[in-house]
Amino acid sequence: MTAAVLSLSADEARRVALRAQGLLGSPDRRAGVRGVLRDLGAVQLDTISVLARSHELLPYARLGAVGRPAVEEAYWSGRSAFEYWSHAACVLPIEEWPLFAFRRRAYRARTSWSQEVPEAAYRRVLDQLRAEGPSTATELGGAKNGGPWWDWSESKVAVERALMLGDVVVTRRQGWKRVYDLPERALPEELYHDRLNDEECLRRLVTQAGVAMGVATQADLADYHRLRGAEVEAVIEDTGLVPVTVAGWPEPESQGRRHRAWADPAALADPPRGRHRTTLLSPFDSLVWDRPRTERIFGFFHRLEAYVPRPKRIYGYFAMPLLAGGRLLGRVDPAREGRTLVARHAAFEGQTHRAEKAVPAMAQALVEAAGWVGCDQVRVERCTPAELAAPLAAALP
Repeated sequence: MTAAVLSLSADEARRVALRAQGLLGSPDRRAGVRGVLRDLGAVQLDTISVLARSHELLPYARLGAVGRPAVEEAYWSGRSAFEYWSHAACVLPIEEWPLFAFRRRAYRARTSWSQEVPEAAYRRVLDQLRAEGPSTATELGGAKNGGPWWDWSESKVAVERALMLGDVVVTRRQGWKRVYDLPERALPEELYHDRLNDEECLRRLVTQAGVAMGVATQADLADYHRLRGAEVEAVIEDTGLVPVTVAGWPEPESQGRRHRAWADPAALADPPRGRHRTTLLSPFDSLVWDRPRTERIFGFFHRLEAYVPRPKRIYGYFAMPLLAGGRLLGRVDPAREGRTLVARHAAFEGQTHRAEKAVPAMAQALVEAAGWVGCDQVRVERCTPAELAAPLAAALP
């Protein structure tokens, strides 16, 4: 007899997802930034810095105004994390190094690359690291050839290839520069191995993604660490995640898949409760980095417009979603002018009479973000709908 499959309402699924991401309930301040990293399993890195870089914004959204130097210290000291290709370039808990053996092996099996690396250059980089210790690309011979930003030097191409293959590791950054080292020197001895076969790597990564999301479709699980759908399909039954259906979530594309979603049984055993965080989110936050999932859970359509030509932008260069009461209520495109946080565009979701209820949350999020980055004033340049400009200005100190 087939066991009954648990059904969740859309609201229950949303609350499970928020708590799994550390945005519902009391944050574990004792575990701090490292605890956030362990719980999420991956924190995306990106070069864009407006209020702060994305990897700084993510713990801020969950813990509040933790000092930015403390964030960097938590990531890049004590051999607690490493950088590798997961959802994108991500900070990952050091314990996950063995889980990415499958990806390192896949890179090693590739027969062609867009940029070839001479064997002599590859050996030279490794020999220099062995002799001189942890080094940046500049110290290894220069990162660029003098052309555009993508015009990497031979040594930069070589060390980045070595990073992909696992012959070097990045466990800290110096400013925004990667500091490369040999894994046998930088990693804890008990973690420096590739003993896990591909199936076990994938099983553990899918399990970790399921716990970090609380409830997820198989496509969601694949996207978290950028796995292939077939890889998730092959291990999902052995992860410990349980099949569920969620009201309003679409049917699986493949008729062979019996269930719409999978959930962390621990999350289902303890109903989510507690305080909702009011905050601005990085567009690269793991709550919203998967755009189809964000639309499914929150009914919120969001796209990063940093690479959209300015005349075609709707919300702005780095519009940050506003989270309050467990909902995404709008977005802000921020900037800084001295000690003033400028909201180039504060946009609310929904009709004016509904959006008006989000004005206090928008004001609170702006004031908190301003204080965190050392600003003591907030100015709003543009508001959508325009009728809410005056109420928003009145709600600001």
